[in-house]
This record gives sequence, C-alpha cells and structure tokens, in this order.
Amino acid sequence: MHQPAPSPLVVFDLDGTLVDTAPDLIDTLNGLLVREGMASVPFDEARRFIGGGARLLIERGLSAHGRASGPADIDRLYAVYVDDYAARIAALSRPFPGLEDALDSLAGLGCRFAVCTNKLERLSVKLLEALGLAGRFPVICGQDTFAVMKPHPEALLGTIAAAAGSPAATVMVGDSATDIATAKAAGVPVVAVDFGYTEVPVARFDPDRVISRYADLPAAVAELLGLRAG
Repeated sequence: MHQPAPSPLVVFDLDGTLVDTAPDLIDTLNGLLVREGMASVPFDEARRFIGGGARLLIERGLSAHGRASGPADIDRLYAVYVDDYAARIAALSRPFPGLEDALDSLAGLGCRFAVCTNKLERLSVKLLEALGLAGRFPVICGQDTFAVMKPHPEALLGTIAAAAGSPAATVMVGDSATDIATAKAAGVPVVAVDFGYTEVPVARFDPDRVISRYADLPAAVAELLGLRAG
C-alpha cells in the first residue's frame, strides 16, 4: 500500500533564532560573575558568547576575565546558573519580530514545527510556555534530550524522528555555524537568519538561504521544499 508522504517539517533553533534570549542569558551570566568577585561583561561583548549551551557561555565569561576553571568549578557554576536563569527565563526575552506571522504562513503551506536546541529541554519548554509559543511546537528537543547535541547530526535527526517527519521533507532554521553544520551533516537544507548571535556573518558558512526578517522565511522554505500555496 502506498504510504502518504510526510508533511513538511520546519525545525528551529531557539536562542538567537526563535527568541531573542540574550538579555536574560547575559543578565544571568553577569549576576554569576559578580557573585564570583568579577565585573560584569558588557552586553555587546557577552552577546558573542552565546551559542553552544550554558557551560560554554560560563567558560567564555570566565575567560573574558582571564580566569581558567576546571571541570568541577564549571559544574558548580553551571548548577547555579541554571537555577538563576530558570527563575528569570522570560523576564526580557521576546520572539523575534514577525515570527508568529511567519509560522501562520508556513502552517498555511501545511508545515509542522519542532525545536532542536542546545538549551536544556526543560528550560526550552519553560521559555516557550512563558512566551505563549509552546503550543506551536509539539516537539521540543534540547541538549539533554538525546545522547548527543548539535552539531552532531543525530540531534537533528532525532528531532525529526520525534516529530514523525522525514529528512527529505524538512528544513532547519538557525542562526549559527553550529546549526548550519548540523543540518548539512544530517542532509537537511538550512535557512540561516542573520540577526542571531554569531559574530561571523552566517553567509560565510554557506547555508542554503539567508534571511534578514521572518517575513521572508515562508518563501525560502517553500522554495527549498517545493511547496505551493493551496
């Protein structure tokens, strides 16, 4: 019997792609640094530290002060950071402009949505719930959902499988070299947003498309997946 083709799936990164989380991530980091006897890191500098999860964010914050820390110290600071961040998770974080309209347009093309992020799964769910977006994403996968995290392709492939999708009918949307490398390794086309947290322009990492506003996402996805309205 012929099996119907899977409906198109759009998998989004979270920080710097769906939501501008930098203010809360950086405020939490600076609170931690101050308690450790260090100065706050300026926002524009700290914004470049985001990407790769909270541990790497902490390591970069410490390195900005010339402080090297061993695994035990990072573990201690990480536990404090996660608790502090969870308490303020959506104090200042907001969806990027035009996101919800783009999701509506994509849904009109028959697309479904999922999240694949290096943020902890429970924090990702909490953030999206706080912003009223969780209902848009039936599948939300974080750094601890699988045995691997991005840029390992199985993080994305596992998300696609959890959403009952097919890599051949999926587009990844992200803001960083990590997202682009993950998608390429998984054999999935990728749209990069250029308003995220990477210091190097995303076009240099050769994504399939680059967009500067969410209004342009539906057309990019439709072109990559061969979708037509109606």
